[in-house]
Amino acid sequence: MNPPSLTLGYVPGATPAKWARVWAERHPAVPLLLQAIDAADAPDAVRAGTVDVALLRPPPDVSGLSVIPLYEETTVAVVPKDHVFTAVDEITVADLHEEPVLLPADDVVGWAHAPGQLLDHRPETTMDAIELVAAGLGALIVPQSLARLYHRKDLCYRPIADAPTCPVALAFSEGSAATLVDEFVGVVRGRKAGSSRGQAQPAPKRSAREKTLAKQAARAAAGKVARQSGGTRRGRR
Repeated sequence: MNPPSLTLGYVPGATPAKWARVWAERHPAVPLLLQAIDAADAPDAVRAGTVDVALLRPPPDVSGLSVIPLYEETTVAVVPKDHVFTAVDEITVADLHEEPVLLPADDVVGWAHAPGQLLDHRPETTMDAIELVAAGLGALIVPQSLARLYHRKDLCYRPIADAPTCPVALAFSEGSAATLVDEFVGVVRGRKAGSSRGQAQPAPKRSAREKTLAKQAARAAAGKVARQSGGTRRGRR
């Protein structure tokens, strides 16, 4: 019988390191197996059980998946280092209107009406598009994490201030009752070690007035007990 383990898939740009460290601390006997997967393949990898959970970019079709939004990424434009955009800290959609723009076949931004003059040639991958940006053929619009992942000395990127953001989510099979999956969801959501969704919630905090009334009631009760016992000596408070 194989020892238990959990397989976490992650798409380019996603960073599972933080959660992997927490998992290792809480479950040292259960390995977390990391598996890099292409963004387009991630949803089906979860559906097929190739991975137990995945850090991915939410697909249009989420059938068969439970998807938990995690964070939103800034959308940026990657350009050559000597491009005019490098003179400012950020650009706007309007700045891109006359700019030639590359759209790779594995585009993950999914911007329906992206700005710029889309080039007819579509590179197969984002990495191929990066090479074409370096050659001066056009700009590339990607999530900031991909700009960092494929960073080169001859390129730079600038945030697009009014562009849609790029979401990242955690996905697992819909209706999954696997304990390890639930434990990992807890890690991602910041659930403390040893806690569970089924535990009773802590009592709500009392207001200052409620605390004062409780103290007065406790003192009155203590005085009553002292009188009944015949004691006349008071303890220091």
